[in-house]
Amino acid sequence: MKIERLQVSVETLPLVKPFKTALRTAMEIENIMVSVKLEDGTEGLGAAAPTVAITGDSTKGIMTVIEEVITPHLIGHDIENINALSQLIQRSCVGNTSAKAAVEIAMYDAVSKRWQLPLYQYLGGKSNVLKNDMTISVGEPEEMAKAALSLIDGGFSTMKIKLGKDWESDVERVACIRAAVGDQVMIRIDGNQGWTTKQAISIIHELEERKLNVDLVEQPVKAHDIEGLKEIKRSVQVPIMADESLFSPRDAMKLLNEHAVDLLNIKLMKTGGIRRALQIADMAEAAGVECMIGSMMESSVSVAAAAHLATAHPNITKIDLDAPLWIKNEPYVGIQFMKDQLLISDKPGLGVKRKSSFSQ
Repeated sequence: MKIERLQVSVETLPLVKPFKTALRTAMEIENIMVSVKLEDGTEGLGAAAPTVAITGDSTKGIMTVIEEVITPHLIGHDIENINALSQLIQRSCVGNTSAKAAVEIAMYDAVSKRWQLPLYQYLGGKSNVLKNDMTISVGEPEEMAKAALSLIDGGFSTMKIKLGKDWESDVERVACIRAAVGDQVMIRIDGNQGWTTKQAISIIHELEERKLNVDLVEQPVKAHDIEGLKEIKRSVQVPIMADESLFSPRDAMKLLNEHAVDLLNIKLMKTGGIRRALQIADMAEAAGVECMIGSMMESSVSVAAAAHLATAHPNITKIDLDAPLWIKNEPYVGIQFMKDQLLISDKPGLGVKRKSSFSQ
């Protein structure tokens, strides 16, 4: 069944509260929607999240690339030839991974609808339930501890703490949260590239000495600093995870070959879509390295795609897909958040649709 047209639009979604990391503070997000229409009327939905500080992709840039660069490569092609179409998307231009991801998500939604299968089954998965974590923005220690207690009341047992903005206070932030929540909660920390190698080693050693029981440390140093990641990994016991250092399968190959990290964080907005995310998960599995699935600040459309991918691949063992919970009035339905459980729709495709109360 041939692709007849692609359409792209943008909407602004306010957040429940500011989302603060070492890299940025967001009060709202822009959600770029892609619709792929097939000859028989089947529609596939995709979405992109412009995150200039990480991917370099802006709203205007994403929309321009989709409309003027990617779309001409796809019109008239058979949606069933999904791997070849994915290759066309990746070869259409350099970078622009968010634009590529949005289009590819829409294509996977359309083709799995054609097969009358939920996407996770189309990808070879069975279960549609994932255990999710929830993020705590960087802030004052007492403020973060209060947020952690609120998450426990909400049914979460795993938290990811944003650090890296003020390294001298970061251990105290973790200690304050651990004192508030006790030992039954899993704590992950994300440096968001905010530390030097020396600072990261010092911080993690103190976390270990104070027995603060940290599950992992995500991206402690700058994305390009692979040598720094290697030195940190050699120097500490807590597992180290790459995030911003990992965009492509080639990045994964370098990280894995050099034994730079213990874990990989896959995000569709970095990989450029589902197919290359699967490639990275396969490569990591072969190397004996487990993966997390994460997201930028995204709507339920692209987060649903990440969730379907995660439940389909056995090497994706950690889930960080809380972004829709930050949106004040999420315009899409299809995935459910029940305490720390993320439930994926068993309807064909992503199983996501626009709420009737929102106009197109």
